[in-house]
Amino acid sequence: MFKNDLVRLKHMLESAREAVGFVKNRSRADLEKDRLLALGLLKSIEILGEAAARVSGETCEQYPHIPWTEIIAMRNRLVHVYFDIDLDQVWQTAMTDLPEIITQLEKITLT
Repeated sequence: MFKNDLVRLKHMLESAREAVGFVKNRSRADLEKDRLLALGLLKSIEILGEAAARVSGETCEQYPHIPWTEIIAMRNRLVHVYFDIDLDQVWQTAMTDLPEIITQLEKITLT
């Protein structure tokens, strides 16, 4: 694995953990009411996707269980279609998808 890839994977892990931390003990309704929560969550997912986009193809192929395409696509949607973000999808990502991604990234970065 390239040195820069390990740095990016650690950025991904940090951002995913941050996003999950933001929603801990919060409800979906909080996302509508708390602008800082929404912005923080969106930015963390954005950073996750940006880091994923910069991981080499070789490393992505080495870890096919990471949903690289979906992570990057989510980032692109958040950045380029900011006016039409589906907060239900963002919430689902934080509550369901990110915990599994964290588990997978921990296995990679802690070995």
